[in-house]
Amino acid sequence: MAIGAEEKALAARMTAESIAGPTRFLSDDKLEGRAPGSRGGQLAVEYLASEFRRLGLQPGGDGGTYFQRVPLVALTPEVKGPVTFSSVTKKENSLSLASANDLVIMSGVQETRVRMANAELVFAGYGIVAPEYQWDDYKDVDVRGKVVVVMNNDPSSDPTLFEGKRRLWYGRWDYKYLQAAKKGAAGVIIVHTTESAGYPWQVVVTSNALEKFELPATKGEPRLLAKMWATEDASRRIAALGGENLDALRQAAERRDFRPRALNVKLDLDFTNKRRDIESANVLGVLPGRDPELSREAVVYSAHHDHLGIGAPRNGDSIYNGAVDNASGSGTLVAMAGAFAGAESKPRRSIVFAAVAAEEQGLLGSQWYCEHPTFPAGRIAADLNMDSMNIFGPTRDLGFVGLGKSSLDDVVTALATAQGRTLHGDAFPDRGSFYRSDQFSFAKIGVPSIYIKGGPEYVGRPPGWGKEQQELFERTRYHQPSDEFDPNWDLRGAVEDAQLLLLAGWRIANAPELPTWKKGDEFANVPRPRQ
Repeated sequence: MAIGAEEKALAARMTAESIAGPTRFLSDDKLEGRAPGSRGGQLAVEYLASEFRRLGLQPGGDGGTYFQRVPLVALTPEVKGPVTFSSVTKKENSLSLASANDLVIMSGVQETRVRMANAELVFAGYGIVAPEYQWDDYKDVDVRGKVVVVMNNDPSSDPTLFEGKRRLWYGRWDYKYLQAAKKGAAGVIIVHTTESAGYPWQVVVTSNALEKFELPATKGEPRLLAKMWATEDASRRIAALGGENLDALRQAAERRDFRPRALNVKLDLDFTNKRRDIESANVLGVLPGRDPELSREAVVYSAHHDHLGIGAPRNGDSIYNGAVDNASGSGTLVAMAGAFAGAESKPRRSIVFAAVAAEEQGLLGSQWYCEHPTFPAGRIAADLNMDSMNIFGPTRDLGFVGLGKSSLDDVVTALATAQGRTLHGDAFPDRGSFYRSDQFSFAKIGVPSIYIKGGPEYVGRPPGWGKEQQELFERTRYHQPSDEFDPNWDLRGAVEDAQLLLLAGWRIANAPELPTWKKGDEFANVPRPRQ
């Protein structure tokens, strides 16, 4: 369907200036990296609420405010000295690994002290239990009280297993920790490789070495004592300590008949946590729909407002500004709200603009919203999520992360075609991007989503240039202090993507029916109550 005159007028309200202004402010040093519960994080929250108020949006939060309170537990593990692994069979043999250089350790419990004594290590392949793929890495092996060592990603050597090179949630670190906790394990060590993670070791360190945040634990919730990552080299040395070869173990784990294997290594771990109970907030502004009946349903635009705060200096800079990730998404959210609020007519369904908290900590703000939605899940038409906007210029193509999952394919295809861009799925399917940002929280309550990435083929650039820029960003700026606002960014691509999202939301909000999941999708049978 072609873009009509009313839609063109709406799209024209989205400009580089409307995105750049709030992005510049949110990524300024004065906001100190926007860590949850910090002074800078609170400034970001107050700023976003003031923008929603200025634009005339109705408060969508608690008690007639723009704020939906998000309670958080902040934990800072203090691991003193190297961590020692010991051989079970040759008690005189041991291995000391340095925290951060070899191993990253996070607390799995919200307690001030964590102790793990004589915990045996078990290699459990990918750590996946997936009945629909006839796959069980645990089989009948009892791992209660043990430390499970697992590979990152999911099996991809055989295209008939899982979905080949496209990473599923089974390949994500949060799934592996959760599954091991359900099995009663005391801890998990994920073997890091840049290829399997989609980012280098320094990202693991900078993302997890600072204070970590969680939603308050619930009674009976399965928890690990410790959640860990190890470099590939450190993992080889751990396996060798018990007389095993890491490569041989990984090769065996590519088959369905793999069984967990004891590594003949044990771990004693004793560390303390500094604990703080704090609050952050989701900032919610609502544009009520014009239709008396359909206004009880909503389209949600989401972007996370947090980043990593102040941490270890790199090249003399300790402020992790998070300009691209994700001041750019929050800035675009403000611009999106302004475009809708200033339009001559309003859509039939309501629009919720949700600047969510603590995404960098594991999608916590969106998880809280989806557990306490302001519209019932069955009345949320779709989530349109913005995380790290395009700063490299206009593109000839568009990646739709989640293409093939829902009827929203038709909406995005029509608009991309009208823009003269070819549409494809995730350009980097091995990274599991669908499960790495806030649209995943909505999918878990049955709400389909649109999450797009312009490129990687850029107008006026040679083939492969976009991929090179993405990989350069990941090496030199992603989750580093160098992710700062640059007035030389080419935001034409961000505008192009934002205009598509703007019109997609407009069409969804005016459509007679709600979007649906495609038959057989992993979220197709998730219950969606309308009350």
